[in-house]
Amino acid sequence: MTQTTEYKVTGMSCGHCEASVRGEVSKISGVDAITVDAKTGSLIVGSTQPLSDADVLAAVDEAGYEAVRV
Repeated sequence: MTQTTEYKVTGMSCGHCEASVRGEVSKISGVDAITVDAKTGSLIVGSTQPLSDADVLAAVDEAGYEAVRV
């Protein structure tokens, strides 16, 4: 069963931003779905196991953005 967690990402403005966030978050073990929208700042992460918020926030930071869990 997939679990979903939503985050609010600030600073994204285009498809390149979305790709950067998607690329970093996809490296987290257990992630099986990522929906990211630069217009709304929404990041929804699906996973097959519970994810650490710290891991997701660190991945977003690595992409060059900041996020908070919604």
